[in-house]
Amino acid sequence: MYTTSDIYPVSDFNRKPAEHIKRLQETRRPEVLTVNGKAALVMLAPDVYDALLQQAELLKSLQQIEQANADFEQERSRPASEAFAELRHRLKIQHPNAEV
Repeated sequence: MYTTSDIYPVSDFNRKPAEHIKRLQETRRPEVLTVNGKAALVMLAPDVYDALLQQAELLKSLQQIEQANADFEQERSRPASEAFAELRHRLKIQHPNAEV
């Protein structure tokens, strides 16, 4: 997490960008830049940003798996063969001349 020492006005970043970049590279902590005292943006080191995206994608996948498990346990699911047969039927209706 960031602390109050990781919050800076944009004007400070504009005056000393190299200092901010060096600090980001050394600490690996996000920096919050403010405009008129309000958070305007967050700066992250590229690898920290990538790791954050990967974690978000993993969390989303886990939530989808949990939902699928809940659907299965509450019998709100059906065999894949049945679902694919329905999809083939719908496609034949929408695209009668296509091979399905």
